Amino acid sequence: MQVQSQLTTLFLTHKINEQWLTLPQCSSRHSQPSQHGIKHTQWVSLFEIQTGKFSVTSLPVHLTVSPAAERLRYILGDDEETMPTPTLFTEMDTLQQEGDELEWKESARWVKFEEKVEEGGERWSKPHVSTLSLHSLFELRTCLQTGTVLLDLEGYSLPQIVDDIIERQIEEGLIGPELRDKISFVLLRKHRHQTKKPIHRSLADLGKSGSGVTRSPARSPAAGANFNRSIEDLRSKQAFFILCSLLFQLKNKFMKKIPRDAEASNVLVGEVDFLEKPFVAFVRLSQATTLGGLTEVPVPTRFLFVLLGPLGKAKSYNEIGRAIATLMVDDLFSDVAYKARDREDLIAGIDEFLDEVIVLPPGEWDPKIRIEPPKKIPSADQRKSVFNLNELGQMNGTAGGGGPVSEDEEMPVPHELGEELAYTGRFCGGLFLDIKRKLPWYPSDFYEGFHIQSISAVLFIYLGCITNAITFGGLLGDATDNYQLSSFLFCLFSGQPLIILSSTGPILIFEKLLYEFSKNNGIDYMELRLWIGIHSCVQCLFLVAMDASYIIKYMTRFTEEGFSSLISFIFISDAIKKMVGSFKYYPINTDFKPDYVTAYKCECLAPDTSKDLVPSTGGFILNITALDWTQLSKKECVKYGGSLVGKSCKYVPDLALMSFILFFGTYTMTVTLKKFKFSRYFPTKVRPLISDFSIFMSIMTFVGLDMLIGLQTPKLIVPTEFKPTRADRGWFVMPFGKNPWWVYLASFVPALLVTILIFMDQQISAVIVNRKENKLKKGCGYHLDLIWVGFLMAACSFMGLPWYVAATVISIAHIDSLKMESESSAPGEQPQFLGVREQRLTGILVFVLTGVSIFLAPILQFIPMPVLYGVFLYMGVASLSGIQFWDRIKLIMMPAKHQPDFSYLRHVPLRRVHLFTLLQIVCLAVLWILKSTFLAIIFPVMILGLMVIRKMLDMVFSQHDLAWLDDILPEKEKKKKEDEKKNTKKEKKKGKGGNDSEDVSVLVA
Repeated sequence: MQVQSQLTTLFLTHKINEQWLTLPQCSSRHSQPSQHGIKHTQWVSLFEIQTGKFSVTSLPVHLTVSPAAERLRYILGDDEETMPTPTLFTEMDTLQQEGDELEWKESARWVKFEEKVEEGGERWSKPHVSTLSLHSLFELRTCLQTGTVLLDLEGYSLPQIVDDIIERQIEEGLIGPELRDKISFVLLRKHRHQTKKPIHRSLADLGKSGSGVTRSPARSPAAGANFNRSIEDLRSKQAFFILCSLLFQLKNKFMKKIPRDAEASNVLVGEVDFLEKPFVAFVRLSQATTLGGLTEVPVPTRFLFVLLGPLGKAKSYNEIGRAIATLMVDDLFSDVAYKARDREDLIAGIDEFLDEVIVLPPGEWDPKIRIEPPKKIPSADQRKSVFNLNELGQMNGTAGGGGPVSEDEEMPVPHELGEELAYTGRFCGGLFLDIKRKLPWYPSDFYEGFHIQSISAVLFIYLGCITNAITFGGLLGDATDNYQLSSFLFCLFSGQPLIILSSTGPILIFEKLLYEFSKNNGIDYMELRLWIGIHSCVQCLFLVAMDASYIIKYMTRFTEEGFSSLISFIFISDAIKKMVGSFKYYPINTDFKPDYVTAYKCECLAPDTSKDLVPSTGGFILNITALDWTQLSKKECVKYGGSLVGKSCKYVPDLALMSFILFFGTYTMTVTLKKFKFSRYFPTKVRPLISDFSIFMSIMTFVGLDMLIGLQTPKLIVPTEFKPTRADRGWFVMPFGKNPWWVYLASFVPALLVTILIFMDQQISAVIVNRKENKLKKGCGYHLDLIWVGFLMAACSFMGLPWYVAATVISIAHIDSLKMESESSAPGEQPQFLGVREQRLTGILVFVLTGVSIFLAPILQFIPMPVLYGVFLYMGVASLSGIQFWDRIKLIMMPAKHQPDFSYLRHVPLRRVHLFTLLQIVCLAVLWILKSTFLAIIFPVMILGLMVIRKMLDMVFSQHDLAWLDDILPEKEKKKKEDEKKNTKKEKKKGKGGNDSEDVSVLVA
């Protein structure tokens, strides 16, 4: 009945005609509801709702604010510009008796999740989510209502703080003066922590006399005298004790898990036999103070909660201690604890916590099970926002059925690309803004690259670029000569240096078609290519001058994912094609039978012996009788016109099988090591290091395996000198002399196709790199990137080099290799993604290494090509991760009950999701067919056509469905905002002419 009365008094209700109405009530500080646009109501009894006596039929949440939320609105809204509150480390010590001695023994600790001391195993438990009983939270609320609350206490030592607490309790009449010494004696007992050297002695312990054992205060009437005598010696030794304690605490490795600016909250709970009612105190110090060995780690204490009670209720006290400890590490309540002005503010914080608590039925789960920390937790900023407190104030969030708009009914964050793509309407306006935006960051783009993570990124991207050049540009001789020059300049001056320039599949397709066209029509290919490059450069400059990158705003997820998926599948298919090709050149010996090995032989038979002299394949006359044909090698036999006879003549080593082992082994090992940072093996600092260098370690492992076995697998071929790839051409291509004059003008048409392809390839890659998920802080430079690509197009055309544009897959791999995560994270908490290491150094070093590859030839020649194909496959597969299109493809093959909990599946019917996915698959298949046939010449136009198809999808899908599966187009978003403004004006007009009475929420029995 006591619990029922406490629950009932939480909220005020009124009964009229067998119906329960929530009565309107305005805040005392802001008596006019219109100031906030919210009509305040009081709440129905939580007890009556929990017991099922009444059901909620209508609860207009936008008109309802709980009393706790209303109070916290002003607590957290007063100082919006203040510094964020420090992270709290919470330690709970319980009072235990060792023989005749009392001591405080550490039983649990919290940074984010709870860790318990497992005494049997003498270790800490795995971090887990704290599970609290609802009863303990209400008891804690009662404790704060009836106990002592000291806010902003001036404290410099534990004895002084204890004296102030006891003095306040005596003043308030909560305890008698005769208990002063006994309580002091207990609170100043030694603290034993769960460490390798568990001897942390308190101030009282260091000063106690050696003439016997101090007994429990309940059994020793002289305990107060002993304490008084001890405390005089302790204060003289206080400085020495604090110094020794700090030296020991500094050796604690757990400090690596705690942020540097963290503060501590200590919870002390226990039972004694000299108290008849609980002794409760909540203390907030004005300044965080180091209190000797009170805390396991050298973190200054800011909060102290003490609960001492009569014997027989140790479990209840322990649960209350766990409840306050869990509250102290809660993001919202810790803010309340720091900013609370009185006792009522703390109670309001507990009420708000209770409003969000989800109750698990006791018969449907095992309380002994420790809940693993989630991989992702809700953002703390949303809970702390004073504008959301009116929603958080509803009973159990949305569980009551009458709560606020649930997460399932919310709309996704709208698609926004930022001010970088705003149309300026001025000549080169976007370009000037890009330069202005990027110039202040230019120095940091260099010195921020000096990090060990950059080394792994350089090695990874360097090998990726080499493999890419081999796959799309032939051998390195086609690209090495000046490949490093063009990409070096782009990384040095571009707007987004994280983008990597390289040969790409679409560009290679266009150049192949252009070469065949020139060959069939008697046109000089290099000269035609030069004029196409010049026209394309001019067209890129025109696009930059006119702020044409504004069109990128109309590239939604549909277009981005279609293009990036195509490039990823090109990477994957080319890697597999190269691997399958090795089985053609080195077929597996399926006809070989070990039992008949004695019958296998191969002989070289001489040609017709009727003639002594026969012409050989070498062009000279050979005396066949003078040769011993049985001693010739296979190549010599064929060279001299002999014939090979025997079953083993067609035998080749199993190089294809060995190549496949190297190929698949490199890919598998890279994938495994890349995930190593989330594994349970090795210390925290080692795991990210292994993950960062996963590519390098995989390559070195299988290069070593190849050298150990010694088979002649195909190796990387690197040119040993700088020279043009063909002897009939010089270093530069002359623009005139080989083609008719009209070719110079007609090349404008194919140049337009190249420009479309470059524009789409470059800008889509830039949009993917600049996604808000990557948390880039230095801004974008779409116009600056495009103008440099245009300049480099002309330069490469004059030098006869391949055209280089943004390589989507390699750029994504570059981003992934430079991702930063928080170094200190709470036990059990996943490292937080902080962003990407934005700098120019890695790109510059990659292309410097590419340029000096001829000097690295003695080393690079040991790398088998199948190993690089494995890296190629990894980049293609890795770039598909995080693409919603790929996730939806996998959903097609999953039963509904096994499908992941994707947000769009909650809002869009599954049949509509599959329809949208099917349309994307059809578009991808059309692009793939076009690039593989003679129609590939219109491939750039079809990529642009993806935007037209996306526009047509507005007639098939609703804007609600597209908002979750794709993005709403800009004009639709603009129209939506205009409609909202019109609706707002209409509501205001209706409000002026309508009834001013407040709405009342009805709860029907």
